[in-house]
Amino acid sequence: MKIMKFGGTSVGSPQRMKEVAEIVSAEQGKRIVVLSALSGTTNTLVAISEKCAASQKPEARKIADDLKIKYYTFLDDLFGDAPEVKANKEFADEVFDLVDHLIDQNYNDQVNKMLLAQGEIMSTHFFTDYMNMTGRKCEMIMAADYMTLDENAEPSLNITTTKINALLAEVQADVIITQGYIARNASGGMDNLRRGGSDYTATIIGAVLKSEEVQIWTDIDGMHNNDPRIVQNTHPLANLSFEEASELAYFGAKVLHPHCIIPAQLHEVPVRIKNTMDPTAHGTLISAIQGPGAVKAIAAKDNITAIKIKSSRMVMAYGFLKKIFEVFESYRTPIDMITTSEIAVSLTIDNPEHLDKIIAELSQFGKVEVDHQQTIICIVGDMVAEHKGVGSKIFLSLDDVPLRMISYGGSRNNISLLVSEEHKKDALQKLHESLF
Repeated sequence: MKIMKFGGTSVGSPQRMKEVAEIVSAEQGKRIVVLSALSGTTNTLVAISEKCAASQKPEARKIADDLKIKYYTFLDDLFGDAPEVKANKEFADEVFDLVDHLIDQNYNDQVNKMLLAQGEIMSTHFFTDYMNMTGRKCEMIMAADYMTLDENAEPSLNITTTKINALLAEVQADVIITQGYIARNASGGMDNLRRGGSDYTATIIGAVLKSEEVQIWTDIDGMHNNDPRIVQNTHPLANLSFEEASELAYFGAKVLHPHCIIPAQLHEVPVRIKNTMDPTAHGTLISAIQGPGAVKAIAAKDNITAIKIKSSRMVMAYGFLKKIFEVFESYRTPIDMITTSEIAVSLTIDNPEHLDKIIAELSQFGKVEVDHQQTIICIVGDMVAEHKGVGSKIFLSLDDVPLRMISYGGSRNNISLLVSEEHKKDALQKLHESLF
């Protein structure tokens, strides 16, 4: 069985949805199709939720009405004069009646989660009807009936395995449609896998069913060896290991959600990035196989804050780092990079929500310096630290780019550099020219 996930841009217009139907139909054997909401829908639902949170109900309802009109136009173009257009507009009416009802409620987290789930519920319903209308027999299973989170809001693979297998045992069709992103929490309420969670849905399903392959269909032809928006002459990577793909996804490659690699790697289910605009292209295959090549790709992560704690008390003081880390733990703020010396610790975070409080607590340990608008540049490859000459190429190419931090040897697949955002473009271009 294959898992085929299509993102919002892949189903963002009637023509795109029709092309997805062709791609799905061209595959053989059993396959589960995971769909995101139509492009822009989740952002609009977030806007509705934010208006509700601010007690701006008329504004929320206006946004919902405008979205409903867009859906009517979408359905006219998708189904044309077929009888299915009426039934699907009636379904859209039911969904937007629910949205209106949710807007009227006292706002809380469950209202928010219910609002955000409606995009995927609509896209899968429309796609299932379109497939069946065009003679492609398929059935739909609801993600909320099997995708389950535990008490820590993490996917429960054991419960999900039991539930999805029970549902699939009742399905006769070779093509099964389901929603990405949507889940139920440990209390049984509507929940989600957070933004980008449709990728996560696909790899969780692939993992629990031990699928032959998970395909992530998007609008580009795989993960590139550098950012094509900044650097010319980039190319898609044919193969990556799970570790390399994880590093790239976390440090800026937007093609893949960082969390989604975990279940696939755990069960060694290959993940392939495919292009809906060019279905015959190879794409990028991510697997347990570590391919040759010292450097595979470069990625960049923006909006980084660098923090340095300088203290003479650090010299020969065991437990100092523990105290530093406990501050970040107390504010649930992950650390991306860290370097140390005898008298200072430098580290980076990408979430400045609690920055003022963190600085206040760190100040009891020494002098704290903060640099904003930094970028982590990540060089990823096969055991980068063990290949001779790689380090010299990197640093010689950046001889006139100020480096704020260097992390080398912390991972067998990653060298990370911290630069000011103003030097990001120059650094990416120079590294590309030198390494590729």
